[in-house]
Amino acid sequence: MITSLLMLTTILVLSLPAALIFIPWAMITGDATPLYNAAQKIVRTSFRVGRIRVVVHGLEHVPRGSACIFMANHVSNLDPPALIPRIPGRTSVFLKRSLMKVPILGLGMKLGEFVPVDRDGRVDAAIESVRAAQRVLAKGLHITTFVEGTRSRDGRMLPFKKGPFYLAMETDAPCIPVSIHGTETMMAKGSMAIRPGTAHITFHSPIYPRNLASRDELMKAVRSAIASGLPEWMRN
Repeated sequence: MITSLLMLTTILVLSLPAALIFIPWAMITGDATPLYNAAQKIVRTSFRVGRIRVVVHGLEHVPRGSACIFMANHVSNLDPPALIPRIPGRTSVFLKRSLMKVPILGLGMKLGEFVPVDRDGRVDAAIESVRAAQRVLAKGLHITTFVEGTRSRDGRMLPFKKGPFYLAMETDAPCIPVSIHGTETMMAKGSMAIRPGTAHITFHSPIYPRNLASRDELMKAVRSAIASGLPEWMRN
């Protein structure tokens, strides 16, 4: 738990002054980029304090000047802070709606145009989330989503949610499959304890929805790409 406490303390100590400066700036100017950049620096600092190393592969595959949909597997609560600071440019994120209600953090996410998702299975809520994500992409921001919708308990890949693939087919945004492993041993599902270690993130070549006949074919192509960057036992 020592690593967890060190990282949490680092985040809290650095976040307060950053929030006092950059949240009002974002509210006044409408520009959340300084707030976003400050948050990514804080996360990177907390990882260094926690002795968590992030090794990135394939960043050259990410197309420049194009809003993309990053689609990653999900094995740990460390995945978002490991991945998001490594994405070139600024990204929005699909996330649980309940996180938007967390004081200060929720406000920052709203200003950053993160997209809340309901897990109750309502079609109208899913459509609302997809429409919000379309508006974000139209502004030139990326979208990042963990396509299983929840963390895998044992590290093996779970079935994918359909929402991100509806979004991809409607917008024709390049889909960047992302493989993450290593974090499952540093912070397991259901545990608050964090262990030092090395996270591996692999960005794969973009998959363009227009080159595939259906949403299901796109889903299969993304799943195959993500699996190719994972250890054999995680591919399910």
